[in-house]
Amino acid sequence: MKIVVYAICKNEEKFVDRWVDSMSEADKIVVLDTGSEDNTVEKLRNRGVFVTEEIISPWRFDVARNRSLELVDEDADICVCTDLDEVLHKGWRELLEKAWKKGASRATYRYTWNFTPDGREGVVFWYEKVHSRYGYRWTHPVHEVLEWVGEGAPGFTVKVEGMQLDHLADPNKSRAQYLPLLEMSVAENPSDDRNMHYLGREYMFKGRWQDCIDTLKKHLAMPSAVWKDERAASMRFIAKSSYNLGEKKEAVLWYMSAICEAPHLREGYSDLARLLYTEKEWEGVIYFASQGLEIKERPASYICEAEAWGNLLYDLRSIAYYNIGRLTEALKDAEKALEITPEDKRISNNIRIFREELKK
Repeated sequence: MKIVVYAICKNEEKFVDRWVDSMSEADKIVVLDTGSEDNTVEKLRNRGVFVTEEIISPWRFDVARNRSLELVDEDADICVCTDLDEVLHKGWRELLEKAWKKGASRATYRYTWNFTPDGREGVVFWYEKVHSRYGYRWTHPVHEVLEWVGEGAPGFTVKVEGMQLDHLADPNKSRAQYLPLLEMSVAENPSDDRNMHYLGREYMFKGRWQDCIDTLKKHLAMPSAVWKDERAASMRFIAKSSYNLGEKKEAVLWYMSAICEAPHLREGYSDLARLLYTEKEWEGVIYFASQGLEIKERPASYICEAEAWGNLLYDLRSIAYYNIGRLTEALKDAEKALEITPEDKRISNNIRIFREELKK
């Protein structure tokens, strides 16, 4: 079985050795460099990577990915698409070969998109950028996805248990190009609900609150927008934007709508508990934090947010209990929060205060 890793890059010399080390289980590594001005190309070639240099103008991620896919050997059985700021855990090839069956055309595997400052996993979901050599192409200017364009139906997707890809991104890398590319993507295909959601989310990231609200209301009205997890996320982002515009009641209503849309997700409860904490509505904090903590199974989609699965709900509920005089419960929750983040000095200090007051 011939496995080829392919990627696009620009000015990523600091990631080269780490990336090549983790991809070295492949039979071949090919890279499309799109205009590096540092030593990326030289370092890659010194490590045995086959590099092609080409400027993509106007820039689109799908065009660059498709060009890089063209560089993969025609006799490759499996293509593995990664970025240079990603790392595959050792032993990935054996796991992939074991899972890949005749008739398969794609593989899904565990992906950690980010990590918390203390090194814990943040957003985790299952990824699908491993595929057969023929029949697929990349589409969309940004947040590009693989689309089947081959004859007939695609083969089945295998799940590669144990295969792990980590995204170890440069926090200083600019997202400036994302917004115009998302606007382009929506203009090209206004019926694509996924990119409408991403565009609204990007407006939120940029603090363009009304644009976020207007765009995500369009997303929710689309007949194809049926995935409840993503719909709930749109509702939460509308709520956050509304609150930032001073519309507290509207924000609460949208958070409640998100909870009703996807009651199996912690994020709606977590976000609403945080809003009520800001408003010092302690009983509400306790109720919604408690409801969120009842959810024990962490979903495997990109919608899952690390904060909701960290110490936040215990921390918020602890402070709420303290403010209504329920010190025993406050201490218990603070101790649980500290178990999750043992180095948190603020929570340690809260525990000290709670214990001292309980002694009085």
